[in-house]
Amino acid sequence: MKKMKLYEAEDKMIDLISDNYSMLQGLSAFGIRLGFGDKTVNEVCEEQGVDCYTFLTVVNFLINGYTPKETDDKISVNTMLGYLRASHRYFLDFQLPSIRKKLEESLSLGDKLAILILRLYDEYDHDIRLHMKYEEKTLFPYVEALIQGEQKSDYNVDIFAKHHSDITGKFHELKNIIIKYLPHNGLANNQLTATLYDIYNNEEWLLNHSNVEEVLFVPAIRILEQKVKDDDVSARISSMISNADSKESISEREKEIIVCLVQGMSNKEIAAKLFISVNTVNTHRRNIVRKLQIHSLAGLTIYAIANNLIDKRCFVG
Repeated sequence: MKKMKLYEAEDKMIDLISDNYSMLQGLSAFGIRLGFGDKTVNEVCEEQGVDCYTFLTVVNFLINGYTPKETDDKISVNTMLGYLRASHRYFLDFQLPSIRKKLEESLSLGDKLAILILRLYDEYDHDIRLHMKYEEKTLFPYVEALIQGEQKSDYNVDIFAKHHSDITGKFHELKNIIIKYLPHNGLANNQLTATLYDIYNNEEWLLNHSNVEEVLFVPAIRILEQKVKDDDVSARISSMISNADSKESISEREKEIIVCLVQGMSNKEIAAKLFISVNTVNTHRRNIVRKLQIHSLAGLTIYAIANNLIDKRCFVG
């Protein structure tokens, strides 16, 4: 039975699991091994290389519905990715085959209705596998690239969220059909009841899995996308400045003209201020473009700020 409380890093891991045995599979998905004695959640996570904040975020969400702010940037996307991947493996490689085997054992395979139920189960199995395989082939590699600082131009997490379908109903029809229409008796009845119990548990597992993706994983990816985008812009500006600095040096007169341009002055106004001809201003401007490879006023403004030609506090865009 779940115990409704907000678990913290200093709580004992054994207490967390004793209060909420359903989190045993979660431990495995995070890669946490049993045998941790009376150590705290934080101690266990540190020893086993798991981000404690992310682990507790998932645990408290699943146990009592605690939801962090969408701007929470402390969730480790890498840890979440590993957790979801391991959860897929658990469900696809163990749970789905296990339930089918139990269905076979509890149904009379010579009965046509039993055959149809197994066929229905296989259809659901196929649909769930397609759903998770899509995430593994499309979303997960995209997230891995983000973690490495790369962002695709033709895909983002909002595309995934828009098409992220609910698959919890896949088992709903199956269990209702078994309960309503399948005749059973004796030992077979006990076996089928136990199998139905597993189907109910897996329906809840799928719901929790889907909610973790939508409520925790998707917002964390959005934050990472923005960080990668910001880092990319900063890198391009730094590269632009670096490239400009590597060109032929800018003369003092050209620096004066850059300042005038950034301040919004026309060629005629610059000529009057510096006591030179308009043609000379034009020549200097061509040389500035050639040396800096900057064609826009915004680019010149960035160059002027970066090279302390103007005070950015005094600049009004």
